[in-house]
Amino acid sequence: MDRVVLAGGRRSAFGAFRGSLSGIEMTDLAGRVGAGTLQAAGLSPEKVDHIVFTTTVPSGRDSLFSARVVGQKVGLPEAAGSLAVVRACASGLQALISASQQVASGHSQITLAGGGESYSRVPYVMNTLREGAVRGPVSAEDMLDWAYRCPFSQEFMGETAENLAADYGYARAPMDDWALMSQSRAAAARDSGFLARQILPLEVTRGRETFVFQEDECIRTGLTAEKLASLRPAFREGGVVTAASSSTVNDAAGFMLVGSEKALSAAGVAPRGFIRDWLAVGVPARIMGHGPVPAIRGLLEKNGLRVSDIDYFEVNEAFAAVNVHAETQLGLPRDAHNLYGGGISIGHPPGVTGLRMCMTALQHLEETGGRLAVLSMCLGAGQGLAVLVERI
Repeated sequence: MDRVVLAGGRRSAFGAFRGSLSGIEMTDLAGRVGAGTLQAAGLSPEKVDHIVFTTTVPSGRDSLFSARVVGQKVGLPEAAGSLAVVRACASGLQALISASQQVASGHSQITLAGGGESYSRVPYVMNTLREGAVRGPVSAEDMLDWAYRCPFSQEFMGETAENLAADYGYARAPMDDWALMSQSRAAAARDSGFLARQILPLEVTRGRETFVFQEDECIRTGLTAEKLASLRPAFREGGVVTAASSSTVNDAAGFMLVGSEKALSAAGVAPRGFIRDWLAVGVPARIMGHGPVPAIRGLLEKNGLRVSDIDYFEVNEAFAAVNVHAETQLGLPRDAHNLYGGGISIGHPPGVTGLRMCMTALQHLEETGGRLAVLSMCLGAGQGLAVLVERI
């Protein structure tokens, strides 16, 4: 059977909440980044027969039809199919998985897999108006608040990180250390040009100013251990999770090509790697940050591999507690784990994060000569996902 491969890959720089990208409709942003991804790969849109796209929270009228709308804004043929997928925080990875399955089943030859978020533009809703307000004030609910709460307990996701730390006895200091390291690593990756190699510069107009947006907006320099130690807990009195050890709220878009090796090669696009296997598991929602541990462990066991066989790990920094837990429970080596920053520093727009992680992992393998990487994350409502990627 013809091998299903990953190729290309571009993303926007990650915009801060209400930051540089907040004035752009999500589908417009994704359309521009998708078109830029194809252009960078030297692939005509007419060669793409399907798009798999994700966005986790609707942010505009047309985002309810996101895959189809974005595909047309990218310039794909009208006859190209479209599929929208969502798997909470791992939605970007799910787009890659679903696109790979689409090609493997023979229903596509070349698929554009991507995601976009505009959390700055997520609306408020009024649930009582459908039946009519009888009297008195009517309250508006923030849909973004829905996204950041556990659907079962209504705890903030940060409180589930507190639960994880309490259950396993993790102190605050290792989390502050991780947060500081994440910012330092991201700044180094930015300054070295590593991140720039995956970012598509975009001309952005905000107010009367037009500028080129090409650097992740949440990377912070000048932080110290003393500064982090002085921050108050963000979610629980006496807790261990702060704003600095939590992922940021972002706007962004990103894409990769997924196709048969034969079809991509015929189109002049060089393959970069492929998804060798993946595993999704359920965990208690109250400690959702536990998810990567059984997901990675199960994936490695399924493939007869050990931690030492993996050249690089990308574990999403939903909270530093997630990474501290994964290192502690699995023995992940710090010198092969999130070397270029993560959700705490670069940012975590759920529909795009997995795509960024895959681009980063393949880039690391290409530049170091490594072969295998594992990408993993926890998911709100209690899941873990792990993906095994192999470089070609």
